[in-house]
Amino acid sequence: MEQAALLTIDFEEMNPGFSPDKFSITKTGEGSHSVWTVENQLTGKQNSKVLIQSSAERTSNHFPLSIYAEFSARNLDISVNFLPISGTIDQAAGIAWRLQDENNYYVVRANALEDNVVLYKMENGIRSDLKPIAAGASAYGVEAPVAAGQWSTLKLVIVDDRFTVYLNNDRLFEVEDETFRAAGKVGLWTKADSVTAFDNLLIQNTDPPQ
Repeated sequence: MEQAALLTIDFEEMNPGFSPDKFSITKTGEGSHSVWTVENQLTGKQNSKVLIQSSAERTSNHFPLSIYAEFSARNLDISVNFLPISGTIDQAAGIAWRLQDENNYYVVRANALEDNVVLYKMENGIRSDLKPIAAGASAYGVEAPVAAGQWSTLKLVIVDDRFTVYLNNDRLFEVEDETFRAAGKVGLWTKADSVTAFDNLLIQNTDPPQ
């Protein structure tokens, strides 16, 4: 299993029309399937290939996952470029981490229909939002402009039980939680009928040397 200090995944060497190399395709919740394929470049991006989740199932409790299968760590810096393409229930793009399996992990997602960024835990297949530090019990993530049809960058810094979230280099909020403390895998995530493109996934392992 790869434990390199920095992984850069831009999908350029992968075959269009197929699932991405070294990723495991799965889902959490309902719905029949998720569809993750490498496709040739969309207008407006420098690189020529991107990863698109295109199943578009109209089921709210449907969470497609594409898990990078050859990497596991506890402390990480992760970022990804994302493009919300379509969706009437959701237009979501997320990063999942400390994945134990398809039903147990953390995920932070940006939503172009709601213009917000929210961090959740998925525990035994049940999703619950985690409140930003000092935001109060009624908070639901943070409001932030998430542009449909445009590329943005979602970033996450994970240090032990504290998670810091950024959108387009703006620091949005922090969350503390102890549910999943062990090392886990990293994945990309969408929801319901979101058709979303991803590119330039960067995963930096910040665990101390063993």
